[in-house]
Amino acid sequence: MSPDAKELARLVGQTMFAMDIASKDTMGMELVSCEPGRAVIRMEVKALHLNGHHICHGGFIFTLADSTFAFACNSYNKAAVAAGCSIEFLKPGQLGDVLTCEGVEQTLSGRHGIYDMKVSNQRGEVIALFRGKSAQIQGTVIPA
Repeated sequence: MSPDAKELARLVGQTMFAMDIASKDTMGMELVSCEPGRAVIRMEVKALHLNGHHICHGGFIFTLADSTFAFACNSYNKAAVAAGCSIEFLKPGQLGDVLTCEGVEQTLSGRHGIYDMKVSNQRGEVIALFRGKSAQIQGTVIPA
């Protein structure tokens, strides 16, 4: 991987995150890294994320994984959107947990890619596994 590709991915991540009101402001996520074909995002589980069972609502865990997926599949500065995804919830997120999602590209062929996300807590316990299929669309994140 060339230093230019790594720097481009970092700039794409910064640009997307600056405009991502849902992830940054609504959810309180933090972009840890964005590299070609991969991304890491972190989020603390707060009271507003809890459901009726007093555990992190699955929709918020899904959103963390989906946001990480978006950063990973846009990291080449080719606009990409989700074409489909699935998630498996393995453990509950608890109040005060710091959830980290690492997303990694598995394959990129033509306009479509497959990406796997792993959401873990601060103890390294896997909370959820998410797989997303991306589709590149017209445009770029940073003007080419």
